[in-house]
Amino acid sequence: MRLGVLASGAGTILDALAGAGLDIAVVVVDRPCAAVDVAASAGIPAVVLTRPSFGADFDRASYSKQVALVLQEHDVELGVIAGFGTVLDAAFFDAFAGPLVNTHPSLLPAFKGWHAVDEALAYGVKVTGCTVHIATADVDAGPILAQEAVPVLEDDDEASLHERIKTVERRLYVDTIRAVLAHPALLKGTAR
Repeated sequence: MRLGVLASGAGTILDALAGAGLDIAVVVVDRPCAAVDVAASAGIPAVVLTRPSFGADFDRASYSKQVALVLQEHDVELGVIAGFGTVLDAAFFDAFAGPLVNTHPSLLPAFKGWHAVDEALAYGVKVTGCTVHIATADVDAGPILAQEAVPVLEDDDEASLHERIKTVERRLYVDTIRAVLAHPALLKGTAR
């Protein structure tokens, strides 16, 4: 299966995926970012599909269709979110035929959304972690493929806890995608 990776930041997850030798056909970013340099270093084409607005006027449906089109143009069979900063509209899932996998810094269904690590600390949990799941139009609500716990330490702040989760995330994500590639039936029943 050819992968298409959606990224927005430093590209550490992308680097882990590329370093694992996965067949990445294209990287799509929603803003100029370090992930473009990571893709270039790995010899992977990158498409900068700059998000035109971060305000209320942002046409999420139109942008989501554009992301799906780029993946289709590169014959992507499995989409992989690697820190993509734009929530995709249902229009993406209508346009892209393949599954889309995401990683999230909590043990879903707990602490969905962008502030999961901060919310876990505020709630006072002793354990949080990382989840790899199938992305759907409902944010952080798709079928879970893998999870791993990460303890919350007494002196943790958001940055220290998130960094420990990211360490687990990079390994768990690669392992889960490899398992999916070896056994595509793991995705059976996850179609939208």
